[in-house]
Amino acid sequence: MKKLVVLSLFLAGIVACTSNSDYYFNDDLLTSGQLDDELTAALIGSGGNLAYFRQPASADFDNIPQDPKNPLSRAKVELGKLLFHETALATDSRFPESKNTYSCASCHHAAAGFQANLAQGIGDGGMGFGQNGEGRIVNPLCPEEDIDVQPIRSPSALNIAYQTNILWNGQFGATAINSDTDSYWEEGTPKAVNKLGYEGTETQAIAGLSVHRFGLSIDEDFIATTAYKELFDVAFGDWAEAERYNSETAGLAIAAYERTLLPNESPFQRWLGGESEAMTDMEKNGALLFFKHNCDNCHSGPALSTMSFQAYGMNDLYQEGSAINVSEIDGANLGRGGFTKDATDNYKFKVPQLYNLQDSKFYGHGSSFNSIEEVVRYKNTGIAENSRVPEEQLSPDFVPLGMADMEIKQLTEFIKKSLYDPNLVRYVPSAIPSGNCFPNNDALSKVDLNCI
Repeated sequence: MKKLVVLSLFLAGIVACTSNSDYYFNDDLLTSGQLDDELTAALIGSGGNLAYFRQPASADFDNIPQDPKNPLSRAKVELGKLLFHETALATDSRFPESKNTYSCASCHHAAAGFQANLAQGIGDGGMGFGQNGEGRIVNPLCPEEDIDVQPIRSPSALNIAYQTNILWNGQFGATAINSDTDSYWEEGTPKAVNKLGYEGTETQAIAGLSVHRFGLSIDEDFIATTAYKELFDVAFGDWAEAERYNSETAGLAIAAYERTLLPNESPFQRWLGGESEAMTDMEKNGALLFFKHNCDNCHSGPALSTMSFQAYGMNDLYQEGSAINVSEIDGANLGRGGFTKDATDNYKFKVPQLYNLQDSKFYGHGSSFNSIEEVVRYKNTGIAENSRVPEEQLSPDFVPLGMADMEIKQLTEFIKKSLYDPNLVRYVPSAIPSGNCFPNNDALSKVDLNCI
């Protein structure tokens, strides 16, 4: 890679009247084919080969990372897809008004890139949906202190297959980075589910059913009299019948489904597959900048993520004006350190995946940014916004990058458009066995979702 210098003065004069194909990254005015060659070289230099960044098809179970204790199967994935969106599971709500009105997809739905499209996700005690989840609000009939809200921004479920441990602090999952953290798996807390020995996706799915007040039992008419009983029988036929219908098997099915949530129809993935025209020249220039500035130190592989934890000094959710039931002393604010109790881990949060970010306008663990470009500009300045984060805790990669304005726009274009899969609706069922509206089933959501 050489001559990676933007002709800022030249671009300033032509940006108002040029097409995407007229943006250039260096002083050689590279053709699109030359940009392809440069980007190919950058990818090979980062991962060794292009295959390192490619995602498998969602039905290619042999090549999707999975927990050996929870092998993928079509029956399990299809059951998980339904359970993930099933509002009838919400039987243990604290509020009569919320019973049977929310689902896993309330905070992780396709319309928002399997995020919530809210600064703070709302489960039990929420109402409404809006167009893409932005219209969900707290039900005024429910006491605010009991509302099921997150103390940190709800992460995306996309590309979860490439995470061995889950949540911003990585607390879920008995293997990999958590293999020696069993002393922190306190009984009576969701972390105790780690004792089942599953990886993070499975552990989180099982624990989440309890944390978010879902109920599931073969004794309920809901299971026994709907298609679910047969679906469980097919997916878990190797389990004893007495152990087949519970939160563990339901969680395993949900986790299997989540592992197939791959944005493999995005332009970057198509480009990796040989479609050179899938990305514009501006996006290719942005991709080159991504590797020039070593973004791949943290964002690499098929999901453009890693299992590392980094401190970038972003604000916490309690500093977000509309957040409820969060405070300055919440352990979630410490990131990995809140779980490991190791002070050197404080303020370090798990590196997120980068696909379909534009579907939700909230970024950072504390929802302190409202656009992809804001985040790019923040990282370009290398100045922490959260004064509570000690300078010595900040990532060594969090330094001023010196990008010009046009370079910022090119990098933003790559993240915003090249990493955007426009067809995530393929992961959504057409209906669920209960016949309920989904992902939410309250009266206001039914209006928003045209269920009545």
